[in-house]
Amino acid sequence: MAIEKEEVDVAVVPIENTIEGSVNVTLDYLFHFSKVPVVAEIVLPISQHLMVHPENKTAWKSVQKVMSHPQALAQCHTFLQAELYGTEQEVTPSTAYAAKYVSEHPEELLAAIAPRMASERYGLEIVQEDAQDLELNQTRFFVLSRIPIEIPLIKEEEKTTLTFLLPQNLPGALHKILSTFAWRNIDMSRIESRPLKTSLGEYFFFVDLLSAGKSQLVANAVEEIELIGGEVRNLGTYHVYRLAKD
Repeated sequence: MAIEKEEVDVAVVPIENTIEGSVNVTLDYLFHFSKVPVVAEIVLPISQHLMVHPENKTAWKSVQKVMSHPQALAQCHTFLQAELYGTEQEVTPSTAYAAKYVSEHPEELLAAIAPRMASERYGLEIVQEDAQDLELNQTRFFVLSRIPIEIPLIKEEEKTTLTFLLPQNLPGALHKILSTFAWRNIDMSRIESRPLKTSLGEYFFFVDLLSAGKSQLVANAVEEIELIGGEVRNLGTYHVYRLAKD
C-alpha cells in the first residue's frame, strides 16, 4: 500500500459493511503488513447507484456488462438478479475506476455501480438509484496515518483495536484472553477471527474495545494476555466519526 511506502500521508480503508460484513482483505493487510496506526474511524452511509454513459441512457436494460468493486456488486445482488439477470459482472479495483471506465467507453453498452459522486465526476447518468439490497447500508472505514490529523466532524466514542494470537497448548485460551477484558469492565464492540494462512485451525483475532477513560486498564489487559503467552498488537486508539446521508 502507498502509505507503507510513504508515498501518501493518510490512507482510508474499508473495514466492515452492514450488508457484506467484514472486508477480509483489509483485515489481513492490517495484521500481516501494516505498520501505520489507526487514527480514526469514519462511518459512512453508502448509496449505490446504477449509472451509464449518457448516450446509453435509454438502453440501460440491455447493457452487456456491469462493472464495480466486488463489495458494491455484492451489496446490489438482489437488484442485479431482478433487473439485469444474466448480465456479465466485472470486478474492478474501485467503484470510481468502474465509473471512469464507463465514461471513457461510450461505444460499449456498459454500466457501473457507484456512489452519486462518481456520476457527477465522470458525467454519467444514474438510471437506477439506491440499488443496494438494504436501505441502511453503512461502511466503516479506518483512517491510517503516521501524522496527527484533524477531522471536521463531531467526535463520538473512543475505541482501541487489538489483534492477538492465542497462546500455544493452553486449554481455554480464548476464554482466558476475553476474561482479561470482562473482569476489568472493558466492553468489546466486535471480535472476529481470520485464518492465519499457515495451517488449518490456526487463526488471529481482531477485537474492538470501547476504551474511553480506560487506557490503563487496556494496557493492563494486554500485559496479562502476554503473560499467559498471547501475542498482542495495538493497531491504534481513535475516535469514531459519522457522516449523515445526503
